Amino acid sequence: MTPAYDCDVAVVGGGPVGAAVALGLTQRGLQVRLLDRDGPAPRVLADGDDYDLRVYALAPSCIAFLEQLGVWPAMAATRVSPYTRMQVWERDPATALPFSAADARVAALGSIVESGLLSEALWAPLPAGVAQRGVTVTRLAADDAGIDVGFADGSALRARLVVLAEGRDARLREQLGIESLSGRYEQTAVVCHVETERPHAGTAWQRFLASGPLAFLPLADGRSSIVWSSAGADALLALDDDDFRRALGDASEYVLGEITGCTRRVSFPLGVQHAERYVAPRAVLVGDAAHVVHPLAGQGVNLGLGDAQALVALLADAQAAGRDLASPRLLKRYERQRRADVIDMLAVTDGLYRAFRMPWPGLSAVRGFGFQAVSAMPPLRRELIRRAVGV
Repeated sequence: MTPAYDCDVAVVGGGPVGAAVALGLTQRGLQVRLLDRDGPAPRVLADGDDYDLRVYALAPSCIAFLEQLGVWPAMAATRVSPYTRMQVWERDPATALPFSAADARVAALGSIVESGLLSEALWAPLPAGVAQRGVTVTRLAADDAGIDVGFADGSALRARLVVLAEGRDARLREQLGIESLSGRYEQTAVVCHVETERPHAGTAWQRFLASGPLAFLPLADGRSSIVWSSAGADALLALDDDDFRRALGDASEYVLGEITGCTRRVSFPLGVQHAERYVAPRAVLVGDAAHVVHPLAGQGVNLGLGDAQALVALLADAQAAGRDLASPRLLKRYERQRRADVIDMLAVTDGLYRAFRMPWPGLSAVRGFGFQAVSAMPPLRRELIRRAVGV
């Protein structure tokens, strides 16, 4: 007897990564259920401002995936902000390490996109009946033929495969018997949008401070979104607006002139996390459920969308060939594909975090020499930026 399924794939978690998986698989003809407690993530708005305070720097490779899903044109027509240059420095902005789209032979290094708008764009085209809002998954039970997904109200559905996209605090990951290594950084990210004396001119700026990295990301309306990862975040949040603007100007060495305005500030704790494995019987992890990196390289959501793209391609091919969507060989193939990229990025972000936290005498001079050396070697700089933007 053929086992009865309510769907081919159940995706638990409706953030951008989970929604991208659900949309991609639906477009490839699979029966999908997107299960989420809340629906699209609510936008974190400043008072009197419709811009989300949390933004992503999407790499060209992820933009290509969003184009494939058919959601990018509508996003690009709103207020996506491409950036073509990035300046990175520690001690002197005049000697900043420059990266440009021309170095990578791409039109832009990436685009700044609001978190809420990205979620909304991915949810909007989902066919009726695919997304279920306001549901809490409490139980997963796999057998040789499928996996049962149990809800808090006692109901359940049966799928061939579960994709766990719950985020870093994925409660169901432990149910699957998957442990993760995790740690908290001695930093908290302070986020807001600022107006500056000089235009950003499509350039992202990042300074490595002893207390943590500070990034200025260009927004479509001419302002910049700042992400200030600092060990002294509580003090920054406690400042009034005038004092905060002065502190931000001093920390950025006024690369964009005076800070003339700012929205309210919000904060996010920072940590690192990596699941010991990405797969379990009839289940697979994507996005922050599998890995969390420091935001200093802006690669968190790019890694997650990379997971989504790889998984959609593998599952669609398996479905077309009539193979089991949850075969151990298929899921291990996904894990091998993604684990290498994730480990590389974990090593880079964690290594940079620790390198700029070390108080060793003379280390700042060594780092400065490294910046100058990379700046003086265009082939190396080109390779670094090509890896960063995923081309």
